[in-house]
Amino acid sequence: MKDIKKIIYSWISQRYMNGCSSYNNLEVRKSCRSKEQARAVFNQGNVPHAKGLIFLNPLSAHRFAKQHGFPLVIKPNVSGYSRGSYFPINNFFELWKAILLAKIWWPTTVVEQYLKGSNYRVVAIKGELMSVIERYPPTVTGDGTRSISELIDEENQIRKKMHLHPCIYPIQKNEQTINFLKKRNYTLDTIPAKDEDVILFYRISLAPGGTVRTIDKETIPEINKQLFLDVLDMFDANILGIDVIFEKGIEHSYKDQKCIFLEVNSRPYLKMHDYPRYGEKEDLSPYFDKLNQLDISNADTF
Repeated sequence: MKDIKKIIYSWISQRYMNGCSSYNNLEVRKSCRSKEQARAVFNQGNVPHAKGLIFLNPLSAHRFAKQHGFPLVIKPNVSGYSRGSYFPINNFFELWKAILLAKIWWPTTVVEQYLKGSNYRVVAIKGELMSVIERYPPTVTGDGTRSISELIDEENQIRKKMHLHPCIYPIQKNEQTINFLKKRNYTLDTIPAKDEDVILFYRISLAPGGTVRTIDKETIPEINKQLFLDVLDMFDANILGIDVIFEKGIEHSYKDQKCIFLEVNSRPYLKMHDYPRYGEKEDLSPYFDKLNQLDISNADTF
């Protein structure tokens, strides 16, 4: 049975986790597999996180919405790359639609409060932060003369010249983009105002055309850095990719703003840290040198 698990895990890693790190032992990876597990640790460690509920019966989410109001987030209890996540949800029709779609990915589902702010991936290793990036949904900025379609073409050309492909994907002019624009009464032919940011899809993941910006770690207050390192210790991990939203920004103390920790990733996708659309590419080799010296038990077992 153990050999079979190794074969399955190897296939999953090659098929779905290319570019993801593998520096945690089996017990740590088991402790990070679901949002429910992360929420329990956050709660025990007094880490700020959104009020939420893990549910199987959709009526539980309906009652949660009646009690706490909108906007909300719906996402599978177990997933990756933002698959099956829907936000912001602003009414009961959107809520039920999102629940049905999320359950395609996993039977148990998360409903939680939504916070509008800046979304970050913080990679922490023992004693220090390895890399911090801000993540953006696919977006173009208007110049007052060109259409959204033309702006998409320009953005994709910039990404190509920067050699961001295939890690950072081109923005697509597909039905998904068209339908999202339609909700704002826009089309691909719309000419946005100068300096107007036009979001083309709600998710920050890379597949729909999302991008990243490197954050200078020196701009992060020590109180925030220590909180990330405390979270790493709570899971007894060698490395974690910590997803967090700050209302004002990571450069301000988490105590002076609304802040919610979303989840932790025991096998963070480090490849995207080498392909920033904005900011300078970091030399992460010293961190990899430290990580590669670790002796990881059951590294090849699911």
